[in-house]
Amino acid sequence: MNEDRHMIHGDGVSAAVLAHGAELCSLKTAEGPELVWQAGPEWKRHAPLLFPIVGKLKGDQLRHRSASYPMTQHGFARDSRFAWEERGQTSCRLVLADNVETRARYPFAFRFAVTYALHGRDLEVTIEISNPGQEILQASAGGHPAFNWPLLPGEPKENYRLEFSRDEPAPIRRLKDGLLRAAPEPSPISIGPRAHRFASPPTGDPRSTFPGTASASSASGRSRAAHRSCASSLGVASQPPRISTASLPTSPA
Repeated sequence: MNEDRHMIHGDGVSAAVLAHGAELCSLKTAEGPELVWQAGPEWKRHAPLLFPIVGKLKGDQLRHRSASYPMTQHGFARDSRFAWEERGQTSCRLVLADNVETRARYPFAFRFAVTYALHGRDLEVTIEISNPGQEILQASAGGHPAFNWPLLPGEPKENYRLEFSRDEPAPIRRLKDGLLRAAPEPSPISIGPRAHRFASPPTGDPRSTFPGTASASSASGRSRAAHRSCASSLGVASQPPRISTASLPTSPA
């Protein structure tokens, strides 16, 4: 059994997950098209998970109880090796728990679990964050998947859209220079259509060969009872597999 990578299979769909970062690195249909960006020179990742922060902190420093800890952009989960908790034909589950190395950067006890499950042609990604410690766990979590765009040869880029299965009323906290803006903005999912088309880069834009990217979900919280979820899917005329996500912020064990 490959300890670095695991394959799961659904109804004409297969997915591959890495132990490094618990990262989805492949999602294919039986017809063969690869849906996930394959880590080219423009961006060397596929679909990293963001934890314990989304974005970055001022000076790349986390301050807690008068002490400072180094915390790089999007946290350390995407560069950490997860342990396999379950490995099956249609699903797998990986876990990252606090250890000496994480405590040097993030002084909290935590358990960060990720489950990938294929249901027919749908890939469901579930994030669970539990707090085994005695103090409130301050954390954010998110998904940063990148898709090949276009997915199908000859398919116009304008035909692609990102669909959300339900309205998301929570406001958006946009970034400026990697840091959160002071004022939140209304979520476009709560005030407009649930389908949003990807915009094509301007002619001559060097990003024109870069894949379309979308944050599948993010959540942050301090409350012991906080709960928030979001689901999304990538859709084209040929109806490829959908990716949905659910996230659970901090909840003590």
